[in-house]
Amino acid sequence: MIRYLLQRLGLSLITLFLLSVIVFSTAQLLPGDVGRNVLGGFADQHSVDQLNHQLGVDKPVLTQYANWVDHTVHGNLGKSLSYQVPVWKLLGPSLRNSLKLALLAFIICVPLSILGGVIAGLKQGRIGDRSITLAGLSLTAIPEFVTAIVLIVIFGVALGWLPVTATAPPGSGFFTQVKFLLLPALALTMVLFGYIARITRAGTIEALDADYTRTAYLKGLPTSTVVRRHVLRNALLPTIAVVATQTGYLIGGLVVIEKIFNYNGIGLRIYTAAVNKDVTMLEAGVLIVGIAYLVATLTADILYTIVNPRIRHAGAE
Repeated sequence: MIRYLLQRLGLSLITLFLLSVIVFSTAQLLPGDVGRNVLGGFADQHSVDQLNHQLGVDKPVLTQYANWVDHTVHGNLGKSLSYQVPVWKLLGPSLRNSLKLALLAFIICVPLSILGGVIAGLKQGRIGDRSITLAGLSLTAIPEFVTAIVLIVIFGVALGWLPVTATAPPGSGFFTQVKFLLLPALALTMVLFGYIARITRAGTIEALDADYTRTAYLKGLPTSTVVRRHVLRNALLPTIAVVATQTGYLIGGLVVIEKIFNYNGIGLRIYTAAVNKDVTMLEAGVLIVGIAYLVATLTADILYTIVNPRIRHAGAE
């Protein structure tokens, strides 16, 4: 078990290094001049050059990368070029906001999607399977902004049941915050439902056709026991991977949802940083999302070993 986890951790560190290179390189390719963006179009060139020198963006690219990595490893994410405050003071609250929204979406989406996929797999070819599959495919094909607008029009404007913004008033309690986050969480749930349900359905059908399932039936075990002990345990393996891969999307890919619902999340922060060429915030934001994604995939690997130890033994050879 320890050897397996060390291997996965080593691969995660290599991935994190490659991610840092990609993030830094991409930030350097953004059009515009950092000093000019900070000081404005009417600043004289001498002042712009001085600020670029002060920020260190006129140094060789390798030197800039080495300095950035050194500061990041020591917990210094730098100062925002646009707001002139430490990056974490801006990204910290935004990350917490995105985590709240992602957690609520997961609480709604994952059980609902798994349940729908299992039911569809158990009723393969029947009306229940076709209905769930068609609904999942239709929701997956609809862009997030369309789903969000439809939900706002129905539940926010026409019925007036839920607020049309995701930002709760300062000092709001738990249930008030959930009420404000419910519409964007539902929009995300509708998009992700199809992905998770389809994979769960495929895993359920494959597990039902496996030899161990037929053997369990031949032993006289009731259907409920066979499904619980044999089918679900193996059907959820690919589902774990899908859920893990959607974590990065939920945390960092919420730009559209956060924009529509006026929600200060990390996705919106990254977008704003890219528009303003706030390289420091952009690099830190994307790196944080990458770390969250790696943690999610590593967690999925650990869950794999719990659900099916054969994967652990095969990976450790």
